[in-house]
Amino acid sequence: MRPRKVNALNRSKFWARVRARRESEKANGVLTGADRCDRCGARAYVLVMLPNELELLFCAHHGRQHAAALAKVAVEIHDETRRLAGVAA
Repeated sequence: MRPRKVNALNRSKFWARVRARRESEKANGVLTGADRCDRCGARAYVLVMLPNELELLFCAHHGRQHAAALAKVAVEIHDETRRLAGVAA
């Protein structure tokens, strides 16, 4: 079976929709399952905005582990670890 050709225009439209959805979610302050920890790849629950407009994502574990250092350099810290209380193990 021959691999199907994917139209580059369709791909760019897809990624444009993904970016638009992600921007609207960030505007609402919601981290999704697509957001992953920059340290280990687990689901992110902490978003850290740095002065140079870069952002870091951390899972609850790494967010707690680096909280003191992040508090010194961060412009904003958005912590959604409270959402873990409602998650069944």
